[in-house]
This record gives sequence, structure tokens and C-alpha cells, in this order.
Amino acid sequence: MHVLYVIDSVSRVGGAEQGLVAMTPQLVRAGVKLDVAYLKDSPGGFQPELTSAGADVFGVGRPTRGGTVAALHRLVRERRPDLVHTTLYESDVLGRAAALAARTPVVTSLVNAAYGPEHRNARGLNPWKVRAAQAVDATTAQGTRRFHALTRYVAGAMARRLRVPSQRIDVVPRGRDPELLGSVTPDRRAAVRTALELPQDVPVVLAAARQQYQKGLDVLLEAWPEVLRAEPEAVLLLAGSEGGESERLRALAAATRGVRFLGPRDDVFDLMAASDAFAVPSRWEGLGSAAMEAMGVGVPLVAADVPALRETVGSEDYARLVPPEHPAALAAALTDTLEDRASARVRAKAARARFLTSFTLHQVSAQMVQFYERSLRLRTV
Repeated sequence: MHVLYVIDSVSRVGGAEQGLVAMTPQLVRAGVKLDVAYLKDSPGGFQPELTSAGADVFGVGRPTRGGTVAALHRLVRERRPDLVHTTLYESDVLGRAAALAARTPVVTSLVNAAYGPEHRNARGLNPWKVRAAQAVDATTAQGTRRFHALTRYVAGAMARRLRVPSQRIDVVPRGRDPELLGSVTPDRRAAVRTALELPQDVPVVLAAARQQYQKGLDVLLEAWPEVLRAEPEAVLLLAGSEGGESERLRALAAATRGVRFLGPRDDVFDLMAASDAFAVPSRWEGLGSAAMEAMGVGVPLVAADVPALRETVGSEDYARLVPPEHPAALAAALTDTLEDRASARVRAKAARARFLTSFTLHQVSAQMVQFYERSLRLRTV
């Protein structure tokens, strides 16, 4: 089976990119001939890892969308894949156009529940542009053979918003390698804290996310002074690349104390293992990859109770779940997690067992191969 995977970029920042590079070795070992085409220049991106894993990698971005579609169309004609697989908005729209022009079946990953009221009302987004993007997405989606959604919630929401039958959508989450994640051990915790010049006994809360409105880091910073009232020595670590909310986040951090911006990191799993709580205050998610990774590492998790995160996390047996955009509730849950360590460890242990049952890379990659096989066998309904 030969698959051409089209994605916006292969940068080291986004969850879709990280998911692709994690799964590539497994797909290749399963017999998938994998080509990866990316639309945006990604200096210092995942090109070396993709190549070493056995994928052929192509940069097809051009100054105009029309030029990019033409370049993709030529690539499809030259490589002659059995399937074109698109992920993220630009790649979905342009990749579908190129594949359909080349009369090649196309499938699409639905990685977020886009175009809802939370997006139209998001700070910095124009609601008319959101509606226009939805119209283009829905139009090009009609020619897509099948869809892959990260959660049942995303599948249901996008079936309605793209006007496609729900039976054309298969649900497969992202996965991670348990060996790569590692687990919480005293030695690992001590080494990371020493490198960060953090005392071994200071309470540490970690969040790892792009500094964008969706991720709700402003809610976490608004909650932080209340956490400090209960735990005056606590430290909040924020790992992740800058974005549209960076200026606002730095202003909020300046009004409190104990906040450290770490920037983009390639050791997030180590940071998790050195933390006493991992916070995911997102306003919305498609899956919640960071929450899933925290479950795999075994760090106590506090997350916003939005549909996709609840689906990934499972229930309050595995994490503290709080209403989104509710700083007081978030502060209370973080404080409880830091103070009641025994209960937090019980939840973290249960969450790691859930990860091993549902989210390992081996399991998820096998499901993706089955999705490809089903897509080649079945036509649209």
C-alpha cells in the first residue's frame, strides 16, 4: 500500500506533526510505502526523522495556493499513490483538490472540532473568515472517500459541520511509545529539577502548549495567585512556542510570581516526570495529546472538562476535571492535587493504565493501517 500524506508543515511544534513522525516507523514496518508532502517551509523540522524512518519527504509549497495545488498534482501523478491522506486545513483543501484532479482516492484526518461558536468568538479570529473557511472545507470534503477523527466528539461535530455522513468517519486516536515517554522515577525527577535549578521538594505545576487562545494558558495564569495562597513556594512552568497570546500571558505572569517561561522544549516528557501536576486548561481540543502523554508518563493531571479531553481522560477516576474558563475551579483542583498527594498518585496510576490500554503507538498504528485498507476497499456511502 502506497500513501501520500499531505500536511501543512513538518515543524516540531504541532500535535499533528508530532503524531505523524511518531507513527511513521510503525507504518513503514507494517508495509506502508509512505510519502510525506508538506506545504510550508520547516527549517529544523522533522524531515531527518521522517527520512530515517523510511518515508520520502517532499516540500511542495509555492507562493500561491494555485501553484501549490499544481505542485501537489504533479507529485501525485509522479508518485502514483494508492491513497492521498490530508491533515490540517490548508492541506485538506489543497490536497483534496490535487488528489481529485489526479483521480486518486483521498482521505482526511479530522484533528479538531472546528467551526463551532468557540472558534467564531475566539480572540483574534474573524467570524466571517471562519464561516468562509467552513464553506470551502465542506465543499471539498464531499469528494473525500473517508475520514479519520481523533475522538468520537470530533467525528460527531465535524459530520454536522462538513455535511458528511457519520458512517464515513472512523475514530482512531493518536498514540505514543511508552518507552519514549518513560515514567516517573525518583532519579529522573531529581535530575530534571537539578538541571532547572528547582529545589527537590518545591511544588511544581507544568503546562506544555502553544501560546494560543485555544490552549487557555491565560486561565491558568489567572488561577495561579490562588494556588500560591495555599502553596506559597509553588512554581509554574510554561513550556511551548510563542503565539497570538504571548503578550497577554507575559503581562499576566508579571502580575504574580513563581512563573517561568521555558519556551519550546524537546524534553517535555522529562519535565512531566519532574512535576507534581500537569495542567491542560484548554478551551477546546480535538484529542488532547499533551493530556494523553501526561497519562502515559504517570503525572497527576488537571484538565478542562471539554468534550474531547473528557473522552481522552475518561473520568474523574483518572484526572481532576474542571469547567473551562473557570480560574477559581482550576486553582482549587491544582491546590487539591498538590496537597493530597496520595489521591493524586492513585489517579495518575489509573491514568497510566488507561493509556497503556488505549493509546500506545503500536495499537494506534495498527488501527491506522486498517483505516487505509478499509478506505481502499470501501467507496463513499
